Amino acid sequence: MKQIKAFIHHVRSAIVVEALRDAGYKNLTLLDVKGTLKSLNESEQSYSTDAGVVISEVRISLVCEDSQVDDVTGIIRTAGRIGPDISGWVYVSHIEQALPIGGPNN
Repeated sequence: MKQIKAFIHHVRSAIVVEALRDAGYKNLTLLDVKGTLKSLNESEQSYSTDAGVVISEVRISLVCEDSQVDDVTGIIRTAGRIGPDISGWVYVSHIEQALPIGGPNN
């Protein structure tokens, strides 16, 4: 299994989530984060005493089968794109185990 984390601009998060859900990926986690992507405009920027100028970004996370990685990353990269510049990043990590909390097998 793989864990996919994507860091994207807020303005694309709803579109990315909708595209993933339409493709059948429903167990998603979204988290508001501060990051250093290139801002789309000055109103998107804020100042952090720890990191200087930052913008609000969204981290989307999900776990999928190895065979689904290209599909998931392709959806995120297509739906998350804004113009010709880099619009975010997608990271893929190996998951050793995925265990349910509760349910019939516990």
